[in-house]
Amino acid sequence: MGLPALEFSECCLDSPQFRERLRSHEAELEKTNKFIKELIKDGKSLVAALKNLSAAKRKFADSLNEFKFRCIGDAETDDEICIAKSLQEFATVLRNLEDERMRMIENASEVLITPLEKFRKEQIGAAKDAKKKYDKETEKYCGVLEKHLNLSSKKKESQLQEADSQVDLVRQHFYEVSLEYVFKVQEVQERKMFEFVEPLLAFLQGLFTFYHHGYELAKDFSDFKTELTISIQNTRNRFEGTRSEVESLMKKMKENPHEHKNISPYTMEGYLYVQEKRHFGTSWVKHYCTYQRESKRITMVPFDQKSGGKGGEDEAVTLKSCTRRKTDSIEKRFCFDVEAVDRPGVITMQALSEEDRRLWMEAMDGREPVYNSNKDNQSEGTAQLDNIGFSIIKKCIHAVETRGINEQGLYRIVGVNSRVQKLLSILMDPKTATETETEICAEWEIKTITSALKTYLRMLPGPLMMYQFQRSFIKAAKLENQESRVSEIHSLVHRLPEKNRQMLHLLMNHLAKVANNHKQNLMTVANLGVVFGPTLLRPQEETVAAIMDIKFQNIVIEILIENHEKIFNTVPETPPSNSQLLLSRKKSTDSKPPSCSERPLTLFHTAQPNEKQENRNSIINSSLESVISSNVNSFLNSNSAPQPGLNSSDLELEVIKPNRPNSLSPLRKARALYACKAEHDSELSFTAGTVFDNVHPSQEPGWLEGTLNGKTGLIPENYVEFL
Repeated sequence: MGLPALEFSECCLDSPQFRERLRSHEAELEKTNKFIKELIKDGKSLVAALKNLSAAKRKFADSLNEFKFRCIGDAETDDEICIAKSLQEFATVLRNLEDERMRMIENASEVLITPLEKFRKEQIGAAKDAKKKYDKETEKYCGVLEKHLNLSSKKKESQLQEADSQVDLVRQHFYEVSLEYVFKVQEVQERKMFEFVEPLLAFLQGLFTFYHHGYELAKDFSDFKTELTISIQNTRNRFEGTRSEVESLMKKMKENPHEHKNISPYTMEGYLYVQEKRHFGTSWVKHYCTYQRESKRITMVPFDQKSGGKGGEDEAVTLKSCTRRKTDSIEKRFCFDVEAVDRPGVITMQALSEEDRRLWMEAMDGREPVYNSNKDNQSEGTAQLDNIGFSIIKKCIHAVETRGINEQGLYRIVGVNSRVQKLLSILMDPKTATETETEICAEWEIKTITSALKTYLRMLPGPLMMYQFQRSFIKAAKLENQESRVSEIHSLVHRLPEKNRQMLHLLMNHLAKVANNHKQNLMTVANLGVVFGPTLLRPQEETVAAIMDIKFQNIVIEILIENHEKIFNTVPETPPSNSQLLLSRKKSTDSKPPSCSERPLTLFHTAQPNEKQENRNSIINSSLESVISSNVNSFLNSNSAPQPGLNSSDLELEVIKPNRPNSLSPLRKARALYACKAEHDSELSFTAGTVFDNVHPSQEPGWLEGTLNGKTGLIPENYVEFL
């Protein structure tokens, strides 16, 4: 739909409808201004890119011209001579083509950039100046009018007449400015149809001239191309004639490969996949590993065979023990665990085959796993919530609070990894870990100590706030008001296992003290939420949805820090019944729209009358599909097996919605139970009782897609019932 016409006759009335139409013109001008500004920027980038391309092609041509073929033997055939001089011919053609390109580039600024900048500054700029004048006169006229209407009727007639004259004069001037502004706005809207498009046409004509020159060069190059093609074919035929002899020699090498195998200084070497813990689950990184039995040194080099490049720094450790991984303890095949003398924790590796694992274990004097049913025993070097774990965290907290509480960037600035691993190795040593001594030597930097604390929490078998409660905490952070969020998180914390809750209590008390000194250390509650959210609430699977929920993880940590005394020192209230929750939900939704925190983050395609908008939505969707696809594939290959599920009382923290089946049938009708006001273009606004068509599940959990008055959009799932 086009823009409405602005009638001069409406300038005097200055009605709300006139102002609305005027705003639509102003919005269009602003949109055009931004587009031209971006186009100028892109045009300059294009010219710069063309210059870079031309320079690159000239360099390429120079390289071709400088290279000289060296053929096998002491003489060259005519075909080889033709092929040898072909590079110089290619260079000549490329240089000729780039000469024409430079002429086009030099002309581009004059025919494209300058006219567009002139139109934007002189026309759109003039319209903006007129708008400022119009707004100023509007303010002046309204002020004079209000002052005039507030005059007392008891004043002298001469004073009243003088005031009337002044108002008439201001009104007339406002009317004239309004007419000029409307005229200018409509003039610019019409001018852009030709002054904006004409420079683009001239620029394209320059491109066509350049391409035509390339066509003429191709015609001139045709004869040499034919000659070169014949020479190449002759050379290929001669190569095929000698190929059988080369293959015969290669087969001899294949039949006795070990005779030509290099003698290696290592007991065992080859590729292994090493498990690395990340914020979101784990990943398997390919390393080229070597092992020497005499020194018991294992060297791991992260290397990608596909790219042929290293993926990080080399790491060398001294072998302590090697144990085959039990099949039912990990979803990957061919795995074994390595413990090192100089590195804490267990290094899990995956061989390329069963035979490959056997060879590695033989080289490392590996042993079979011990099948022990006692799950409370802690393997040396493994992070657990036991006495050693609490001792480590308390020592780190004590060191931070006594000598580093005011250090800027506390917990945000990370320490050197090698130093962090060394400190953890000392702290996790069973010989010293249980000692009552709470002091960490002053030689350790505060950033090393804080990094050790965070690393230990990440080394736990599962996140401190547990996988099975992760979604529940996120849902609590998405509730509409702060009181509900605190109450729900309070309840969830007291459902955690005792050791998890004690450790969380210890940590939150400490972080509250850190936040109280934020003026010195610059670590506010929000900053601490950013640091600890992904560590304490990491999801079991790394998906796009999980990444989108990071901000809600941060909110949960903020609430725990701000309300730690209430949450950990008091028992949560008994939760209300489902009917009470539903009634409360209905009252809140009737009085205000849903919270922004509940809005979906996933985009979907909706039909728009504007063709450019359709294209833009299509591009967004295809990009999202590729991102989701790549993340899913990554996790199919990298994540460990999921944790056992909980019963229904652990997972069902929300109200039971009426008439909302577990499996939604596509294209059904539904009626709104409550009113809702859209906060995004992808959502629908509606009142209670509205009926939607074509209702079906959305990609975003908790939301449906439906059609209302010809528009398709998102609907909160718990706001409707199916008919």
